[in-house]
Amino acid sequence: MPAQFLVKSSLPSSHGLFDVWAFSSAMEQMPHVVMTTKELNLSKPVNLRIHSECMTGDVFGSKRCDCGQQLHNALRYIEEHSGVLIYLRQEGRGIGLVKKLEAYNLQDRGMDTIEANVALGFSPDQRLYDDAIAIALSLGINSVRLISNNPEKIQALEEANIQVVDRIFLPTEMFAENENYIRTKVNRMGHQFS
Repeated sequence: MPAQFLVKSSLPSSHGLFDVWAFSSAMEQMPHVVMTTKELNLSKPVNLRIHSECMTGDVFGSKRCDCGQQLHNALRYIEEHSGVLIYLRQEGRGIGLVKKLEAYNLQDRGMDTIEANVALGFSPDQRLYDDAIAIALSLGINSVRLISNNPEKIQALEEANIQVVDRIFLPTEMFAENENYIRTKVNRMGHQFS
């Protein structure tokens, strides 16, 4: 079956303002990706970033969020200090790319990210961290310095008996286009922003 148009939305990015289009695809879902440094000392806490896929931010430099900045800052930090990045394929807080683009359209009409997800029939954050935990355990990781501003990741790791000994905050930039997004994460989801 040929690709069919699904949704279109606007995307302010570091490269300019674009329209972003989604079309159906026959391709299977892509696997999670793990990046590790060659020198990984498991006898001490491992620098760990659990990053959920954000195609618009990670790939296209969207200014609607700070995801791409978090990803690239974490990769630089891990490369410099050793560690692991687990890239989970759970786009749009787990609702998928097409629904995320629909949520963008609702945000353009005044909703925040939580309200948009709920209006589309989802919880504010659909992500699960079971696969990240299984990956970390399979690598022999039992103690981490978590590179994150998300308290749910700490809770998930600790519930799986992976000790979080420190939380590393890497600064990201706030733009007019992502200010509401960041304030929603801080004020309604308990995230930290430096």
